[in-house]
Amino acid sequence: MTGQVTRVRSALTHAGRAVLPEKDLANPTLRQVIADRREIAAMTRERVSSPLLTLRFYATTTPGKLVMLLLAMVFACALTGWYSSASLTDRSATLEDIVSRAEPQAEAAEVLYSSLSVADAAANSAFISGGRESPELRSEYTDSIATAGTALIAATDGLDGGTAPTERDKRAREDLDTLATGIPVYTGLIETARINNRLGNPVGSAYLSEASALMLGTILPAAQRLYEDRAAAISDPQRTLTVPPWGVYVALVIIIAMVAGTGRYLARRTRRHFNVGLLGALVALGLGTVWLLVSGLMSVAAANTAKSSGAEPLHTLTTMRILTQQARSAETLSLVRRSDPGQLDTDFERAVDRIHNDADALSRSPNHADDPALTGPLDDVTSALTRWRAAHQEVGRRLAGGDFTAARSLTVGNGAISTATGYNEVNDGLVKAISEARTTFRDNIGNAQRLMGFTGTGIGVFCGIAALAIVAGLIPRIREYR
Repeated sequence: MTGQVTRVRSALTHAGRAVLPEKDLANPTLRQVIADRREIAAMTRERVSSPLLTLRFYATTTPGKLVMLLLAMVFACALTGWYSSASLTDRSATLEDIVSRAEPQAEAAEVLYSSLSVADAAANSAFISGGRESPELRSEYTDSIATAGTALIAATDGLDGGTAPTERDKRAREDLDTLATGIPVYTGLIETARINNRLGNPVGSAYLSEASALMLGTILPAAQRLYEDRAAAISDPQRTLTVPPWGVYVALVIIIAMVAGTGRYLARRTRRHFNVGLLGALVALGLGTVWLLVSGLMSVAAANTAKSSGAEPLHTLTTMRILTQQARSAETLSLVRRSDPGQLDTDFERAVDRIHNDADALSRSPNHADDPALTGPLDDVTSALTRWRAAHQEVGRRLAGGDFTAARSLTVGNGAISTATGYNEVNDGLVKAISEARTTFRDNIGNAQRLMGFTGTGIGVFCGIAALAIVAGLIPRIREYR
């Protein structure tokens, strides 16, 4: 028996090399032991020679699981910090771009349209004054043309002139080219009409009609398209800025859940209820989430206010002012022609009706009903529209009776019953309302940008602190298994 045990030990020690006598190999128990030993030796050699198997074997151990959790959480913190910083910084840059570039471009486009319309109305008024126009009308015309030139330069700012401009920039470039080539032609026609009017040549009215046709049919439509394009450049980004950054919230919640789950796993394995490192990570991530929650919601609220109380009424008010200029141009041009106003009078009535309806809609809107800074000027606009329409109807009656002199006096005069007075009152009220809406828009967009300015960087810093705290909390627990 002792000899058999010795032979078994020798076989187990030199498995795969031992050569046993035939009588020992006949023993089934001994053969099974030798086979098991050989299998164990093969598995050991395979694990040593294959890093993948070694890693898989290590991953099933407690220290291996802790190392994997450590790497996963550090990577998640780094990814969340990078994503949060990039996303929120991009949002802040978009807000800053709206305030510093897009909104001034939209304002320049609106000033360009209004100045051209005022110039056209002033030129018509000067012509129907007869002979030499008043210095006031001449100054109004020249100042409006100069302002339009300045606004035209400002409106070109930010256009992509590279090899691959956007469709929006292509359309804007075409409209700007139309304006740049059309305005000099228009001013030339106006000067020709002015000279002939001073000389008493009837052909002056033909030149003035041609100039107004160019302005109303080509130049002003291009200016209006340019404004609408610039207004869209403001409203389009706002659709995304009024939505909270849900992706950042989800990323932070996931990493917080990972840290909390790891802390619970450690508590079960080590019988320690708290891990200072993981607690520090939770505090850092919690502070980052609260910061994002407060600044994000306040920024979204400011962006919503800018949209509802700034951009939307601003667009409506600017459209109303454009309609005001169109109505004045139609009114003065009908007097220049000294004939049945026909379509021009219809255009005037249609424009005034729309201005009146838009003013009522804005005044009754829930977003503006309690804003006296906006409703006050709108009430003035509504009252002035009534006086303007009454004066316009009186001009029509005087023209129908053949009293052109009285009709001209009511059109270009500055009395209480005058279309010029009514137009100026409507225009002044709209300018005041536009200024208020623009201030509301810029202030709220600026507030939203300031709130988001450092949030992205702050979230990134908190995620970095959380990663360091996780490493500090798990490394000692891993070293305990050495």
